[in-house]
Amino acid sequence: MSVMTSPSVFIKELVNKTCEHRYGLSLEPWQLSLIWSFTVSIYCIGGLLGSLAGGPLGSKFGRKRCLWLNNFVAMFGAVLMLLSKTAMSFEMIMAGRFLYGINSGVSLSLHAMYLIECTPWKLRVIVGVTVGFFISLGKFTGQLLGISELLGTETLWPWLLGFSGFTALFQLLTLFFLPESPSFLLLDRGDRQACEQALKQLWGNKDYSRELEEMLEEKVNLQGVHNFSVLELIQNKTVRWQLMTIFVIFTTLQLCGANAVYFYSFDVFRAAGIPEDKLRYAALGTGLCEVSTTVACFTIIEKTGKTALLFRAYTGMSVILILLTITVYLQTQVSWMPYCSMVLIFLFIFFFATGPVGVTPPLPGDVFAQPFRSAAYAVTCTLNWAGLFVLGMLFPIIVEKLDYFCFLIFLFFCLGCAIYLKFSVPEIKNKTPLEIAAEFEKIRCKPKLKNFTEKKVSGIISYETKL
Repeated sequence: MSVMTSPSVFIKELVNKTCEHRYGLSLEPWQLSLIWSFTVSIYCIGGLLGSLAGGPLGSKFGRKRCLWLNNFVAMFGAVLMLLSKTAMSFEMIMAGRFLYGINSGVSLSLHAMYLIECTPWKLRVIVGVTVGFFISLGKFTGQLLGISELLGTETLWPWLLGFSGFTALFQLLTLFFLPESPSFLLLDRGDRQACEQALKQLWGNKDYSRELEEMLEEKVNLQGVHNFSVLELIQNKTVRWQLMTIFVIFTTLQLCGANAVYFYSFDVFRAAGIPEDKLRYAALGTGLCEVSTTVACFTIIEKTGKTALLFRAYTGMSVILILLTITVYLQTQVSWMPYCSMVLIFLFIFFFATGPVGVTPPLPGDVFAQPFRSAAYAVTCTLNWAGLFVLGMLFPIIVEKLDYFCFLIFLFFCLGCAIYLKFSVPEIKNKTPLEIAAEFEKIRCKPKLKNFTEKKVSGIISYETKL
């Protein structure tokens, strides 16, 4: 996600040289920009296809097996990246980016699913945060490797683009030592013995009777229920509020203004007097801030809860976007205003990292039962990749037309999500999907009702509760 910025000049030079060598043509600036935009955005197209395929493949063949095989896609893409300069072929970079996208789309859905299903209930909140933490760490690593002192040079930039192949190789080797998801083995394969062996391998000799009992109870309740497809998930009315919740949260994740804040950080740092050749290191500071703040989320989330943390984060981000619009507007008129903007940028990153980055990725695994889970991850990853693609295409136009007032558009999404979380989403920390479904029903039910009966998972699970 972050390695294309540093070598952009060298890649454009490769495009020009390739066209001159093959066709004797010197590209116009708009033609070069078009090729460059397509090279960057094809990653999102691959990610969208990968996310759609990840859920069904994970349900059919298992989480671990799909993650293991998926590494070969990234490694092949890395080989194309490494050889692109030698072969004088920018098309190999496009193909490599497309394969990287497929790999990321599959990984983002299956990794979170596999991780949550392998974790004891009391640790799921903490372990779920690691998904967002390592995404932030990966982006920061890409920024760090891209500086001119490391791989961001004219000779080494193919190794920067191909570096993801080494992380894929690392996962390929280490997955041999990990078992399949216990939840998948029991609920999808019906193999209790393999499930118990996986739990023992993962958790040692600790008492896992509670988790096993809950999985067995869920298996009984879901007896005869197949894994739902994306279309069936959308059409199923019993989980429509859970689906609406992840739709709102994952859409806001891409449209909350984080990209706008990162984009304007260069202008703010420049106005604050940071030399032009040092701006990349200031940008590294924003990435490091996101990584370190996500670490703080480990302790905050245990005391606060997931829904409450998201609400506070989006409320804080809304306030900061208003103030940032004012300070950026005034930074040419008031000498000390750029420093206020710098503080606001880091505060925005703080709220973004402690809330959306840490809480959002594992959310579908928290609120959906096993039959819906694969389809839910496919939906959320599709929203994520589609939002990233649309934002990448429209953001330059928005900035050109609205300048710093573009923050007000992102304010609408942050504030809207905060209001929705406050009044329509229960706290989900340390609760099973069935308990969360009951909490959603309580929020929607009228206070005058004395009793209500709700049916979940296509009428198979029924239970009564009193308000």
